[in-house]
Amino acid sequence: MAVGRRVVILDYGSGNLRSAERALARVGADVTVTADWDAALEADGLVVPGVGAFSACMEGLKSVRGDQIVGRRLAGGRPVLGICVGMQILFEKGVEHGVHTQGCGEWPGTVERLDAPVLPHMGWNTVSVPAGSVLFDGIEAGTRFYFVHSYGVRDWRLTAGPGFEQPLVTWAEHGVPFVAAVENGPLSATQFHPEKSGDAGAALLDNWLRTL
Repeated sequence: MAVGRRVVILDYGSGNLRSAERALARVGADVTVTADWDAALEADGLVVPGVGAFSACMEGLKSVRGDQIVGRRLAGGRPVLGICVGMQILFEKGVEHGVHTQGCGEWPGTVERLDAPVLPHMGWNTVSVPAGSVLFDGIEAGTRFYFVHSYGVRDWRLTAGPGFEQPLVTWAEHGVPFVAAVENGPLSATQFHPEKSGDAGAALLDNWLRTL
């Protein structure tokens, strides 16, 4: 385990804070749940959780200057992990019930309703992991992770360019393919809940902690 890494879970009024705290502590992190600006900037790693509506999460994030914290950490190469809606708000915008909300804009793309016969997508699902993934290192193909969502990113738009490596994008499917995880330098995110995904989620969190 990556024992002793200092991790802040950003408390902006959304997310399964205590379950995330317990899951990270389980794999050896020194975890603090707070909205404190300095603590969030100075931690080895920052976790941005999120549940509920995209617009409400963005409102809460901005209320604690969380969007600025994320941007400043990434500018300095400091790791950030988004979970569920905490992943979604990293994208350019979200569309829910006709309401368009600007996200953090770290990645291009739109969070939109999945085209599936049954929503929400709730329960265990497999993922398709790209070669070279660090988050999923040592996790067997076909392993299932726990999802709870009705919205997602169905179209990945960021490609490699001069001096810029292609992010590693993991996919899942529920009615349509959607982005299940992204690894992009210091910025990582999962649509599923690693803190609710048992041993597989613990292994993924441990892998992330080892990058800090």
